[in-house]
Amino acid sequence: MQVFHNLKELKTFKRAVVTIGSFDGVHLGHQKILAKVKQLAKDCGGESVVITFYPHPRHFLNPRSRSLQLINTIEEKKKLFEQFNIDNLVIVPFNEAFANQSADDYIMKFLYDQFKPSFIVIGYDHRFGYKRKGDIEYLKWHSQTLGFEIVEIARQDVDDIGISSTKIRKAIKAGDIIQANKLLGYNFQLSGQVVSGNKIGRSIGYPTANIEVRDKRKIIPNKGVYAVKVTVKGHLYEGMLYVGSRPTIDKKRKQELRIEVNIFDFDADIYSEPIDVEFIAQTRGDIKFEHIDELKEQLGKDKEACLKILKEEQDQLSLLEEQIKDPLPKAAVVILNYNTAHHLAQFLPTVIEHTPKEVEIVVVDNGSTDDSVALMKQDFPAIRLIINPENYGFAGGYNQAIQRIDTEILVLLNSDIEVKAGWIEPVLSLMKEEESVAVAQPKILSQKDPKSFEYAGAAGGFLDQFGYPFCRGRGYCDLQEDWGQYAQQVDVFSARGDAFFIRKKIFDHLQGFDESYFAHMEEIDLCWRIKRAGYRIVAVPSAQVYHLGGGTLAYGSSRKTFLNVRNSLYTLLKNERGFRLFKHFLVRLFLDGLGGIFFMLKLEFKHTSAIIRAHWEVFPRIKQRLKLRKVDDNLIERIRIDHSQDAIGRYKGSIILTFFLSNRKKFRDLRNKPYQ
Repeated sequence: MQVFHNLKELKTFKRAVVTIGSFDGVHLGHQKILAKVKQLAKDCGGESVVITFYPHPRHFLNPRSRSLQLINTIEEKKKLFEQFNIDNLVIVPFNEAFANQSADDYIMKFLYDQFKPSFIVIGYDHRFGYKRKGDIEYLKWHSQTLGFEIVEIARQDVDDIGISSTKIRKAIKAGDIIQANKLLGYNFQLSGQVVSGNKIGRSIGYPTANIEVRDKRKIIPNKGVYAVKVTVKGHLYEGMLYVGSRPTIDKKRKQELRIEVNIFDFDADIYSEPIDVEFIAQTRGDIKFEHIDELKEQLGKDKEACLKILKEEQDQLSLLEEQIKDPLPKAAVVILNYNTAHHLAQFLPTVIEHTPKEVEIVVVDNGSTDDSVALMKQDFPAIRLIINPENYGFAGGYNQAIQRIDTEILVLLNSDIEVKAGWIEPVLSLMKEEESVAVAQPKILSQKDPKSFEYAGAAGGFLDQFGYPFCRGRGYCDLQEDWGQYAQQVDVFSARGDAFFIRKKIFDHLQGFDESYFAHMEEIDLCWRIKRAGYRIVAVPSAQVYHLGGGTLAYGSSRKTFLNVRNSLYTLLKNERGFRLFKHFLVRLFLDGLGGIFFMLKLEFKHTSAIIRAHWEVFPRIKQRLKLRKVDDNLIERIRIDHSQDAIGRYKGSIILTFFLSNRKKFRDLRNKPYQ
C-alpha cells in the first residue's frame, strides 16, 4: 500500500475508485465500503484509493473540545488499511485552507484535479466544502460533466449494517470489549511506549510494564482488568492489563490513570520500547483493597481468568485456521435476468448477504428491455454484470455468459430466489469432497409459503419412463408441506435449473445447455448426458433456498406447455437408447394426446394447441435429432468415469397414469422409488 501525506506528492492514479471519510475504527461497516471499492477497482482494472484526514475534522474545528475520543490513532489506521489490501491511502492535512474551500473547489480542485476518479463511493449523508454546503446531489450533478460515477451508500445500507464508531466508543468506555471487537471485526488495539514505574508489581510477584499513550485523544477502556495480547520487539505474548488509578497502592497520592500490563512468562528490560496491546475481554472492574496481600491474592485469580479467556480465543482462532486450510472450492453464483429488475431489487441483496465473500456473484442480463441494467449499475455496482445483447433464452443466455467466467463450480440461480445463511456451503462442501458428483441442488421451498415445497424444484428431480419430470415434494402437480420427510441426501435424476450447481469443466466439455431448447427441460437434458458419462446428480436438503416461481413464464402459460412438451420429446430422442426409445416415444405421443383431450374438456384450448404445435415441430426434426446424438455420444465418451448412472432417479412407471389412476399422489407413496 502506498501512503501519501502531501497532495503535492500524489501520483497519477489509474482509473481511481475513491472513497472518503474519517474511518475511525475501520469497523465492519467501513470494511463493507472498502470491499465495494476494491471490487469496483478490480472490475474496471483500476486502483483503490482511500482518502482520510488528519487531524480529525472535529478536532481541528473545535480544538478545545475533548468530547471526541478516537478508536484509532493515525498510525493504527495505516496498519488496518494495509491489512484490508487497499492500494493507496491519502492522508489529507485538514487545515484552515482545506476547511474553507468551497463545495465547487472541493469537487473540481481536490477530487477531480488530484484523483481523476472513475468512481466515487460515498455515503448518502456526505457533506463537504465550506460550512458543509456540498452534498451528494451536488456531487452527482458535477459527475455528469466530469465523467465519473457516484456509487451511493444508501441510508438503508447504512442502517442495515447497524454499526457505528459511536456504538464502538460507548462499548469501549463501558469495558464491553467483546461487543466492541464484534463491531470492529478485529481486536481493539492500543499502542504506546513503556515508561518506568515504581516497581511495586515486581515486589508482589506480578511485574508490570507501564504504558504511556502519546496521543491524548486515543480512547482508553473503562477501569478494570483485561485479558490481552501484547506485541513487543516483534514477538507476541499473552498477559493481563490494568487500567485504573491504583486505589490500593496510591491511597494518599493524587490518583492518576495508569495503564500497566503484566506479560506472562516474560522477564526482559523493555523500557522505552514501543508496545502494542490487543484487548480480548474484561475480567473485572477496578477494586480498592484494604491490604496489599488481598491485591496479590486477587491478581492470582485475575491471571487464571485471563488465561482461560485467552485459551478460548486461541481455540476459536485454531478452528478458523482449520477452516481456512480446507476452504470451499472456487465458485461463482450466476444469476440470469430477463426483464425482472423488481426481482433483482428484492432478492439479490439476500444473495449478497448470505454468500461467502470468496464466492463471486455475477448477474447476466439477457437483453432486458426494462431498467434491469440501470438498476444493477446504480444499486449493485460492486456486482459483476455481463450484458448479453439479446434474449438468448435460459440455455443460450447461460452458455454465452459462462464462457467468460473462470471458476470451478457454477451456481446457476434464478433471479426470483431468496436465500438465507448456509444456503450454499453444504453443496459446495459435498462437491469438493466427492469428485463423482457433477451436479447438485439444494432443497427448494416456496418463497410465498416457506413451509411448502416449490413447484419447479422441490427436493430433487426425477424422470418417468416416458420423459415426464416430477420431484420429491411434488407428485405430478400437487405440492406438499415440508415437515422433514425428504431431509436425506439422495442421488436424483436431475437438479432443477432454479438453483443448479455444476462443475464448470463438465459444463464446458459437454458444450453446455442445448440452445435449441431456449427454455425449460434443458437442465434435465444436460443432467441425462452427465449421468450417461457415469457422474452423479445429488439433492442436498441441508441447504435450502426459497423460490418465488413464475417470474418469466407463469406456470399456467400455454407457451410453457409448448416448450415443456417439445423439449421433453427432444430429450428422449437425444438420450434414450435402442428399442426403449421406440417404445417410450410412441407411448409418450399417446399420453400427450390424452393430455390434449384433458385440456379440451377443461376448455383450455390454448394448451391443447400448444401440445399439437410442439408435436408438429418435433416430427420434421426427428432424423436431425438422431444424427446429433452422435456428437453428444463422442463428447460423453471423452469424460466418462463410470458406467451410465441414468437408471438412478428414473421411475419405471408412468407418473401421469399413477397420478390419475391411483391414490398414490405423493412421492413417498410411489412403489419402487426411483433412487432405490
